[in-house]
Amino acid sequence: MSKNTHKSAKKPAAKIRYQHTGKKLTSQAGIIPAMHFLDHIGFTEACQKHLDLQRGNSARYSLGDSIYLTIIGIIAGATSLRKVVFVWADQVLREVGGWLSIPDDCTLGRIFRCGKLKHVTQLEQINHILRQGVWHRALKSGTWLPGTLYRGWIDVDSTVKTVYGQQEGAEKGYNPTKKGSNSYHPLVAFCSHTKEILQAWLRSGSTYTSNGIVGFMQQLSAQMPPRMRLLFRGDSGFFVGELMDWLDQARHGYLIKVKLKGLAALLDKQAWQRVPGHTGWEQCDFFHQCGQWERARRFVAVRRKTAFITKGPQQALLNEPVYDYFCYVTTERLSPWQAHTTYGKRATCETWLDEAKNQMGLAQIKSHDFMASSLLFQCAVLAYNTVRWMALLSDNDELKRWEIQTIRTFLVRTAGQLLRGGNQLKVKVPSNHLHPTPWADWLKLSFIH
Repeated sequence: MSKNTHKSAKKPAAKIRYQHTGKKLTSQAGIIPAMHFLDHIGFTEACQKHLDLQRGNSARYSLGDSIYLTIIGIIAGATSLRKVVFVWADQVLREVGGWLSIPDDCTLGRIFRCGKLKHVTQLEQINHILRQGVWHRALKSGTWLPGTLYRGWIDVDSTVKTVYGQQEGAEKGYNPTKKGSNSYHPLVAFCSHTKEILQAWLRSGSTYTSNGIVGFMQQLSAQMPPRMRLLFRGDSGFFVGELMDWLDQARHGYLIKVKLKGLAALLDKQAWQRVPGHTGWEQCDFFHQCGQWERARRFVAVRRKTAFITKGPQQALLNEPVYDYFCYVTTERLSPWQAHTTYGKRATCETWLDEAKNQMGLAQIKSHDFMASSLLFQCAVLAYNTVRWMALLSDNDELKRWEIQTIRTFLVRTAGQLLRGGNQLKVKVPSNHLHPTPWADWLKLSFIH
């Protein structure tokens, strides 16, 4: 009988004794580079300059302080103000950030409820200012090509965030997952190149998709680099003449999916041609002026045969094909098939929006006051953008691909110990990180100039 020589991958576990003597330990050392990054790109200075909420002389914390604490808390995974405070209960984070004390969640909520519409607008302005600085750094460091600033696709979408409670602004509207429930209906614009949120508005749940879209785009356009041509990409909810009129007037471009209701007969009349290299697909393009439009615009469409309808006994003669239609209105010199595939890239925008909503808590932290909820919403936008900006400036392809939760799991939640010596603070981290290259590039972001 042969002897079993199989080696086990596990040995008997040793007995463990717990000692409560560890000092200045943290489980989230990876959040420290994000704290330093915000300091280096001028977040504190921007808040001091542009946020004008004046509190009493005895007030210990400013609105800028509350926003900073909340941004870092959200990056660390907080989904409520109580959890934001829990993140900052970490002594290592407080010492590294220079915080002598941290407000409790009631104080944070009270400060946010002092905010007005102008403060929401000012926080949006801070987001634009910080983005301009990051883009300048990206160009200067070579992680971006200069041509990127002359033409860029802007993916605009809306989402539904169900609200359980009586929060101001939460109303019944389109809600595919929780029909009849109150919700918010945020409007968000993404940069297709960097995955960052260029601009976002928190809106009432009863607001229609395209409500306010012209003002939204006017505000965004004013904050983008001079002479940059925006290419608006949106679904059929944005198929409105007022938006296209403004984009035409501002010399921007668009690729918008068309509402097919009322246009089926028009599509059937077109001269359809086969799409080379794609069996079963046909394409066409034509100019058409809808009812309230001032002029005709170019439509491009593709269709795919899906089935046949039999209308009589002579099946060979009376079979009628059934098609799936995909139609777009555009200003760009794209063939119908090119327009269809270019619009298909917008699906990644929906992924980013889902990521921002479910992994970065977009519209998750709420208050009974709508302006407070709007300020907290903008904090989540800045938290999301901070991570995206760090990935951009790191020039690390893995960091650029990783989702927020992946970055949080692999990098943010890294053990560390704070050491003090020679009037310097040092954070000791593991010598063999599971992802050494992304981790090293993440740490370098603590020292950008």
